[in-house]
Amino acid sequence: MITQFNFPTTVRFGSGAIAELPASLLDRFQRPLIVTDRVIAKLPFLVDTCAQLKERGFSVEVYSDMGGNPVESDVTGGVDAFKKYQADCIVMIGGGATMDVGKAIALMANHPGALFDYEDGKPDARPSNEAFPFMVAVPTTAGTGSEVGRSSVISDNVSKAKKIIFSPKMLPDLVIADPALTLGLPPGVTAATGIDALTHLLEAYLAQGFHPMCDGIALEGIRLVSKSLSKAFHNPSDINARQDMLAASMMGAVAFQKGLGLNHSCAHALSTVFDTHHGLANAMMLEACMSFNQTAVPEKFETLAQVVSRASGDDFIQWLKELKDDLQIPAGLAKLDIQVNDRLLDVAEADICHPLGPRPVSRQDFKQLFEASM
Repeated sequence: MITQFNFPTTVRFGSGAIAELPASLLDRFQRPLIVTDRVIAKLPFLVDTCAQLKERGFSVEVYSDMGGNPVESDVTGGVDAFKKYQADCIVMIGGGATMDVGKAIALMANHPGALFDYEDGKPDARPSNEAFPFMVAVPTTAGTGSEVGRSSVISDNVSKAKKIIFSPKMLPDLVIADPALTLGLPPGVTAATGIDALTHLLEAYLAQGFHPMCDGIALEGIRLVSKSLSKAFHNPSDINARQDMLAASMMGAVAFQKGLGLNHSCAHALSTVFDTHHGLANAMMLEACMSFNQTAVPEKFETLAQVVSRASGDDFIQWLKELKDDLQIPAGLAKLDIQVNDRLLDVAEADICHPLGPRPVSRQDFKQLFEASM
């Protein structure tokens, strides 16, 4: 069954919802730019979706020139494609990288200057006050939840430093969330993206500040992950588990409007310096970072334990370890040929996420956390 809810984006949710894409554009648009990655561009469902759009009278162009950790040139190429094709809307079909690139293309389609002129927190950042093209987001992974987010994370081509571009106007106009599109994910991708969603939910709940709505969403999302991530990993065709994970992924992206934390600062550094997949990077740091946070907010870890049916905060940390083992996450950063060096510490220390967490983090703390995760 396909259902609809708004938060505030209109979300069409359910198996088979992808079939609604042509009707969602009909009578309003004629020239969609499909933004996706190189792998998805070749998959049968994407080919079929483009064919269905053409059958309904749309002219369709596909832009797929991007990597797993998108950089500024991926966005620049997409903007060139949007303008050359004279597209009138953007349809993003893919995982977090696709969503980040697609939303950044939408920003730069009608705005002057360079992408990083709009970097979040930059003192002289340009305002995003021009019109944005209509955006449809169709997630194919259950991890980042970028389809319901108002930001985009893009790396500098040279330094590989991740930069956050933020604007309320970057929130997609329509989300088509079809769990059937996640059925073909390899187990490793299911695990890494699922742990990414879990990390968003955990860090949102632990972040400083009063935001009971985000806290409630985060806790329910964690419950869904505890119920269904292992099922989705071991039985990839379990549509109910896939549906839970897709919902939890979106909930994580909504909840972390409250903030993220230490785990993401470590993960951003790993992705910047060693090009580690973001979800996997989060997974590798999870136990060490959560143990570090537990000393500051032990009562929150007691609540987390209750959500996953464990007895104490320490048991919750043990549950994280057992979940990672069950998902066959590599046992330590050394397995990924990662070494602790000054560059890694520099990037982690400079990252904007950790000041939002429940406990201050020093450079020495980062060093110890990376070493504990080797």
